[in-house]
Amino acid sequence: MQMRFDGLLGFPGGFVDRRYWSLEDGLNRVLGLGLGCVRLTEADYLCSHLTEGPHRVVAHFYARQLTLEELHTIEISAVHSRDHGLEVMGMVRVPLYTQKDRMGGLPNFLANSFVGTAKFQLLFALKILNMVPEEKLAEAVAATQRPKKPPIDHAAAAA
Repeated sequence: MQMRFDGLLGFPGGFVDRRYWSLEDGLNRVLGLGLGCVRLTEADYLCSHLTEGPHRVVAHFYARQLTLEELHTIEISAVHSRDHGLEVMGMVRVPLYTQKDRMGGLPNFLANSFVGTAKFQLLFALKILNMVPEEKLAEAVAATQRPKKPPIDHAAAAA
């Protein structure tokens, strides 16, 4: 995932003008600007989401398994892209584990702010690609929905 300029987490991508590009060609053109070395095909397609509102947008979601070497290459390429430091603040790895306290790792990560449907897309991909066991994924989501303990008011506690 990427940290965007507005502090929200999202996936790499952008708008594709279907008058000039097929969906995958346009996506690869946009990804080439930011990541450089990854090419997606129809076989990598997972789902689409329609966002209603003043600006209707269809977000097509693709996922592809990478080798560790490919991931390192993409991370290095992303730092050197033209959008790095302007539109994108950097790549972010999603922790696919939960620590013993049941909050550290994926649950804390899911408590971040995501753009549009990115959180749903992430959860969908983790489930459909069997990257996190379904029961662990449900626990991580449930942990982010529990009310947090209020901070201790040290001044009141001293009185």
